[in-house]
Amino acid sequence: MKSRFAFLVLVSVFFAGPLRADMSSVIVKVKPSVVIVGTFKNTNSPRFGLRGAGFIVSNGSLGGSNLVITNAHVLQQPAEEDLEASLVVQIRVGQNEWQMRPVSVLEVDKVHDLALLRFEGPAAPGLSVRDSASVQEGQAIAFMGFPIGGALGFSPVTHRGMVSSITAAALPTPTAHQLNEKTIRSLRERGSFDIFQLDGTAYPGNSGGPLFDPDTGEVLGVVNMVFIKGTKESALTNPSGISYAIPSGFVLQLLRRGKVN
Repeated sequence: MKSRFAFLVLVSVFFAGPLRADMSSVIVKVKPSVVIVGTFKNTNSPRFGLRGAGFIVSNGSLGGSNLVITNAHVLQQPAEEDLEASLVVQIRVGQNEWQMRPVSVLEVDKVHDLALLRFEGPAAPGLSVRDSASVQEGQAIAFMGFPIGGALGFSPVTHRGMVSSITAAALPTPTAHQLNEKTIRSLRERGSFDIFQLDGTAYPGNSGGPLFDPDTGEVLGVVNMVFIKGTKESALTNPSGISYAIPSGFVLQLLRRGKVN
């Protein structure tokens, strides 16, 4: 009788769903796939300029991948930046060692502020992207990135929280001189879409990083917007605590459009 009971317990655990791990194990799993996105020019000082975070996505059944997801706005060049600087990513290759790789832009989704990149050289471990259709308000999440850029060092930082709201994204209101036929047609075609509002505090440098399931490490979204009270400097002492993420369903669409399995 006892052996039968034990067998039933094992069967129920096996069919209960995906195996879950403790948070420490999940962080170890996710870290090698989180990259630094920036620019490089040998004559600049500093030579590397941080733009944001990104993450490597798994490519089907392959053991590694050369594909990176980040925000489209991370690729935009600030007015003061050197136009000749090359777009690069830095990939974690050791405990505290980073390797710089040139990248090419494969696809940009301006509507959902997403970009798909491919880096040169050997493949690296990628994260599995889950369809975000099942995500619910109140669901626990975690996200990883490089808060406050180089000020705190290029070490991935993990934050926990929950999806506090699933709400429609608000499109910018055009000014009077922008409200022409082309703009109106674009707004009608784009419409609104749902995004995740988070109660976890993110900072500049988290943008483009993965929002993931803290039990499995699967990607649920991309950290997108961080609201800051006042200047960037005040983010350290007076963060708003309001952050947003683009649902991973749009990442899957981007990968399909880029003909990536």
